[in-house]
Amino acid sequence: MKRPWIASVKVAAVYVGTVVGAGFATGREIVEFFTKYGLFGLMGMIVAGFLFIHLGTKLLILSKRINATSYQEVMVFLFGRKVGGFVNIFMLIVLLGLTSIMLSGAGAIFQEQLGLSVRMGVVVTIVLTFLVMTFGINGLFSVNLLVVPMLIIFSVLLAAQVFSLDVFLKQVEESHRLNGKWILSAFSYAAFNITMAAAVLVPLANEIEDEKVLKRGGIIGGSLLTLILISSHISLSTLSDVLSFDIPMAEVMKTTFYSFYYIYIAVIYGEVFTSVIGNLYGLERQISSFLKLNRMIIICAILSVAAFISKVGYSSLISSLYPIFGYVCLGTLFLLMIKKLPAVK
Repeated sequence: MKRPWIASVKVAAVYVGTVVGAGFATGREIVEFFTKYGLFGLMGMIVAGFLFIHLGTKLLILSKRINATSYQEVMVFLFGRKVGGFVNIFMLIVLLGLTSIMLSGAGAIFQEQLGLSVRMGVVVTIVLTFLVMTFGINGLFSVNLLVVPMLIIFSVLLAAQVFSLDVFLKQVEESHRLNGKWILSAFSYAAFNITMAAAVLVPLANEIEDEKVLKRGGIIGGSLLTLILISSHISLSTLSDVLSFDIPMAEVMKTTFYSFYYIYIAVIYGEVFTSVIGNLYGLERQISSFLKLNRMIIICAILSVAAFISKVGYSSLISSLYPIFGYVCLGTLFLLMIKKLPAVK
């Protein structure tokens, strides 16, 4: 890429778009890991943000230096060949589960916010995903460069509009009743998202020639994720009974900037869509490494299985699977922290 700063922004956009999936963009994931902890949730976001910046960047550089073409090679580097094999099997299962959650999230948007059927949301998403995946990594770049800036703008504007001293004092009042689970929640959240983002970031790093581009992209991407997290948390803190909604961020927008409500729904859907593409891209690359089939056949098979799993329901999948995935991924986060980067070849 001839323009390094533009390339860095593209890397950052893919990083943000991969992490900001169904649970993040809709607000449901933020509620589960942070907002329910009040003021401590905000502190947890700062911890998670630091990890996104530091370890997300390290993951990109590590992938480039070991010439990894899929996350399998990074996991073998971190865990060793024997344990790394089991970790990769777990990653395949989790990525399939995540793709199912994203499809379920798309269905929830259609049902809760548009009054349409869940099945329609899932089918529309599958068709669009199939079309974008025919363009490979360029399709992923294009969608993220469109959707990510819009999400950032809306998140910040919404937080600025709804923020008040009363909300802050309410969080302080509620926080004294909470225990130290918020710090474990922050680490498991970062562990889960960074580990899952590896499915996209590792092959992406392999296609970028300049390591400086990756470093800038990781720092920019991690910083933007922190900004979106904090601004979304501020907005969600104003919503009473926040745990009762599948798409709480849309509810905040509906009561604050109704004139932009449907545009915001499109942005949220766009982020869910980019995560489906990102996870599918990582899964396809991994499966293609040991099954020599046409990539579109593999993509169709993955989408079929994910669509079946998505029938369980969005909130149920988020609240049950995400915390489990997060705790298991803590091992990856720890090893990524302590392992030294190999020397530049």
